[in-house]
Amino acid sequence: MASPLEGGADALLLDLPRGPLQAYRARASFCWKELVLFLEGEDVLRLKKTIFSTLENDPLFARSHEEDISLDRYRELSFLRCKRIMEYNLLPLEDMVANPLWFQVFTNCLGMYDWSLAIRLLLNMVTFGLAIYNLGSERHLKYLPKIFNMEIFGCFAVTELSHGSNAKAIRTTAHYDPITQEFIIHSPDFEAAKFWVGNMGKTATHAVVFAQLYTPEGQCHGLHPFVVQIRNPKTLLPMPGVMIGDMGKKVGLNGIDNGFAMFHKVRIPRQDLLNRNGEVTLEGTYVTPFKDDRQRFGASLGTLSMGRVAIVGMSTVNLKLAVSIALRFSATRCQFGPSDEEEVPVLEYQMQAELGREIHALVSASKPLASWTAQKGIQECREACGGHGYLAVNRLGDLRNDNDPNCTYEGDNNILLQQTSSYLLSLLASRIERGVRLESPLKTVDFLEAYPEILGQRFSCPSINSCLDSSVPLAAYEWLVCYLLLESYQKLNEEKRSGRNDFEARNNSQVYYCRPLALAFLELTVVRRFHEYTHQPSVPPPLRAILGRLSALYALWTLSQHMALLYQGGYFSGKEAGKMIQNAILTLCSQLKDDAVALVDVIAPPDFVLDSPIGRADGELYKNLWTTVLQESEVLKRPSWWLEFTVNKPRVGSLKSKL
Repeated sequence: MASPLEGGADALLLDLPRGPLQAYRARASFCWKELVLFLEGEDVLRLKKTIFSTLENDPLFARSHEEDISLDRYRELSFLRCKRIMEYNLLPLEDMVANPLWFQVFTNCLGMYDWSLAIRLLLNMVTFGLAIYNLGSERHLKYLPKIFNMEIFGCFAVTELSHGSNAKAIRTTAHYDPITQEFIIHSPDFEAAKFWVGNMGKTATHAVVFAQLYTPEGQCHGLHPFVVQIRNPKTLLPMPGVMIGDMGKKVGLNGIDNGFAMFHKVRIPRQDLLNRNGEVTLEGTYVTPFKDDRQRFGASLGTLSMGRVAIVGMSTVNLKLAVSIALRFSATRCQFGPSDEEEVPVLEYQMQAELGREIHALVSASKPLASWTAQKGIQECREACGGHGYLAVNRLGDLRNDNDPNCTYEGDNNILLQQTSSYLLSLLASRIERGVRLESPLKTVDFLEAYPEILGQRFSCPSINSCLDSSVPLAAYEWLVCYLLLESYQKLNEEKRSGRNDFEARNNSQVYYCRPLALAFLELTVVRRFHEYTHQPSVPPPLRAILGRLSALYALWTLSQHMALLYQGGYFSGKEAGKMIQNAILTLCSQLKDDAVALVDVIAPPDFVLDSPIGRADGELYKNLWTTVLQESEVLKRPSWWLEFTVNKPRVGSLKSKL
C-alpha cells in the first residue's frame, strides 16, 4: 500500500529496495510506514535513525562475526564500541531523564546490533549507576559523572558461587571498624566468591557489592550494598586484597567479560555504604528508616526489577529480529507447488504462519514469559529457515545463544513465578479471610473481585467469526486466572492441613497450580493491554483491522496452550469449543498472510543492523546468500592442514610392519 505520510515523517522512513518481496508488500492491507509512525512516533524514529546511521558510518562498528575473531579481540571491540557510544552522547542525560522510555529505545537499538555492546552499557550506566543513585545519598553523587565519562567502569555483584536466587543467603560480609571508620569486605571461602558478574572479568574498576552488614557488637543487619573499588582505573590491576578473574568463553554474549571476585579483608571508607535504606554512624550504631526488615531488603534489591524489565525488552527484540529474518526468508524461498512447474513460497504453508508489589509481581512474571516465548520463537524461526537457518552468518544461532541467558540471570524464572503467585494468593487470602476488597493501583487484579461470578461463566461462541476479536479470549483468560487462583489457594491450604510447613506446602503447590497461575495472570495482563491499545479511539482507521487481528491472534494463540485446563475446569465442554479456537487461529493466520512482509518491515532494523543475508529487505535471497558465502569462504583452496598431512602421511608398509 502506498504511503499516506508527508513531510518529515516520510523522510524518516525511506522506501525499501524493490525485489522479490515486492509482490507481498503490494498485497498488504495497510501502509507499513503509517503503522511504524503510530507505534513509535516521530521523536523515537528520529532517535533510532540517528543511532543506526551512526553505527553504520563509523568504521569501528564494521561487521565482524564472532567466530572470525579471538575472544580477547571481541571483548576489546565490545569495550571500545561502548566507549565510543558514550563519547557520541547520542542520548544526553537530560533527555534520558525527561523521557525514560527513550533509554529503552536506545538500548534496544544497540542490542539489535550486538547485545554484548548494549549489555556492557546497561551494566555500567543503569545497573551500576542507578544502584548508586537509587540506593545511595548525596555523598555518592560524585560517582555519576565518572560513570558517564567512563573514568570508572562499573558492575553489580550480588550472585555468589553457591547462591543466586536466594539473595538472603549471600555470605560475603562487611564488618564495621569504628576505630578506622571503615568496612571490612571479606569472602569467608570460595563458595562466597562473587560469580557471573558482567563487566567484572577484565574491565570493571568498581562494583556495587552486596554483603551482610555487621556492627561492632557482632549483630548482622542483613544484606546491604557497598561501592568497592576492585581495580586501578589506570592500570586495570586488581586492588590489594581483591582476587579477580574472568570466567572464559560462554555459549553466547562473549563480548561481555563475566567474572568472579574474592575479597580478603578489603577495607573501604564508611561513606561507601550506599545508605538510602540503612546507615551506620561513626560510632557503629545501625539506623534505618524501615521498621520491617523485609521491606528494607525489598527496597535494597529493587534495582533487580530494572534488570528484569530490561530482559523483557531484550527478549522481545531478539524475537523481532528472528521473525524478521525467518519471515523474509519464507516469503522468498520457494519449495514444491501444485505442479512441477510452479513452486510456492514457504510462507504459504500453514505451519509457517502460526508462527511497588504489583509492579514486582508483574515484572517477576514478565521476565519468564518474555524470555521463554523468545526462546521458543527463535528456535521455530531457526527451523523455519531449514539448513540456511543453521548457517552462522544468517545470525539466528547467535540470536538463540545470546537470548538463552535471559532465562536464567536476574533471577531463575521458576523462582520469579513463585513471587507472582504468592502476591495473588495473598490478595485472595485477604479477601476470603478478612473481606478485603480485591484491587490494586494499576488495576491488574481488580477483575478478581468478581471471581465467584466469573467462575460461573462458560464459553459460548456461536461461530468462528465471533471468535476473531480479542474480547473472546480475554473473557476466557479472566475465568482461567480465577480458576487457577482458587485451585492454588485450596491446594496450598490442603498441604498445610496435612502437616507440611510453609516451604513444603508452597513447593508442593507449584507445578500444576501456582506456576501456571503466574503465567496465565501475566498473559492475561498482556492480552488486556493489547486489546485496550488496539481498540482505543486514537488508532487511525486504516490500522484498526490489522491491529485488531494481531491482538486476537496473540490472545487466541496463548490461550490455546491452556486448552487442557479450560476443559478440566469446565469452561470448555464438547469438542467444538477447542476446534473453534483452533480454527479461529488458522483463519487469522490466513487473513494476516498477505500482511506478513509489511509487518516485518515495521519491526525490522536496517540491513546493516539486522546482519543476515537471508533477511535483507531486498528479498534477493539466493543472490545475497551466494555473495556472502563466497566472501566468507576460501574458494578452491586446500585446507591449511593438508600439506602437513600429506608430507607426514605414514606409508602402508610401515604401518604393517608396526602391526
